[in-house]
Amino acid sequence: MTSHETYLTRCIELSQQARDHGNTPFGALLVNQHGEIILEQENIEITEKVCTGHAETTLVQRASHLYSKEELASCLLYTTAEPCAMCTGAIYWSNVGTIVYGMTEKRLLALTGDDDQNPTFDLPCREVLARGQKEVTVIGPFPELELAIAAVHQGYWG
Repeated sequence: MTSHETYLTRCIELSQQARDHGNTPFGALLVNQHGEIILEQENIEITEKVCTGHAETTLVQRASHLYSKEELASCLLYTTAEPCAMCTGAIYWSNVGTIVYGMTEKRLLALTGDDDQNPTFDLPCREVLARGQKEVTVIGPFPELELAIAAVHQGYWG
């Protein structure tokens, strides 16, 4: 298992925790340049009643209080599903240098359907980032982890 897969597997665990805590099943974490996990985050939008409480957005909000933009530029943000347009924008503004995701937004949309709780955009994060003025590296998807990621969503979406 590569280090990317190891970190993404931890994100799957975080997404299960989010679901267990009454939130939508998503998880993210931040890894520094030394390979250390420095922050973990599950979705909080339901229990905290925060419409922007996606794991990635909440993670970079927390990170921006703890680390400089220079430190964040060398970090990797891992997430179970490709970041939505909102989360991609937040990651861009935080200055995190790399996004690593397990499942595509398109595959997520197939799982969630037209559920009111996740009216996701069909807009890949690479397209959002292509409109920016700085480079953010994107790595993903990881098809070998898709079934494990999707399993946490089974039975959740109406």
